[in-house]
This record gives sequence, C-alpha cells and structure tokens, in this order.
Amino acid sequence: QALLVESGGGSVEAGGSLRLSCAVSGYSPSRKCMGWFRQTSGKEREEVAVIDDDGGPRYGEFVKARFIISRDNAKNTVYLQMNSLEREDTGAYYCAATDGYGGACPRSRAASDFGYWGQGTQVTVAS
Repeated sequence: QALLVESGGGSVEAGGSLRLSCAVSGYSPSRKCMGWFRQTSGKEREEVAVIDDDGGPRYGEFVKARFIISRDNAKNTVYLQMNSLEREDTGAYYCAATDGYGGACPRSRAASDFGYWGQGTQVTVAS
C-alpha cells in the first residue's frame, strides 16, 4: 500500500523560504506523476506544482517562479522548494501521486486525477 508522508512545513515570515519533502513508501514513484497541492482558506484544493517521470515540471499560475519542484526517484522523495513566501501561501500542503498516465502528468489541474495522497503539512506565512 502506497504511503506518502510530507515534512518541512512550519511558520515563516513573509519573504522567507521553506522546503517541503514527500517520502514515498510502498511503491516506486517512477513512471508516476508526483505533485503538490494546497488548500488555503476558503478555496478548493489547487495544484501548486507537478512533475512527470522525466522531471518535467508544471506550476500553478500563482507560483510566479517562486517555487521549484524536484524529485529523486532513487530516494523515493519529491521536494518543493518555496521561496519569497507570501501570506496568501498559508495553508495545508499535500503531496500527491498518480499512475494512470504512463509517467506523464494529467493535463487537467484537478485533484481528483490523483489517487494517492499524504496527510498534509501546514505552512503558515506571517506578514
């Protein structure tokens, strides 16, 4: 059974940085799209960044070059480096994976396309 465990969340001042990690166990993340979603106050869960099996990233429009997603298949880990954090980035961040697209990421940005989820890690940005 797949298990995704996030870490690295916490509180930071606006303009600061955090690095989230997602450790995957129970299956190999290779040939699977991995990603990060978030749920902020009053909004539905939205795609932050996803990365396909070849390492090709895609970011939500609100990221604006502030975040970098990466993966290390040998370590079964996916990372999200978040820089220039803003108060609006406050929320719960979830690691997700899907294996229905041959290693590519689904074109939609829907959370429903991802079948594996972590429990989430809280990010709080103080202004």
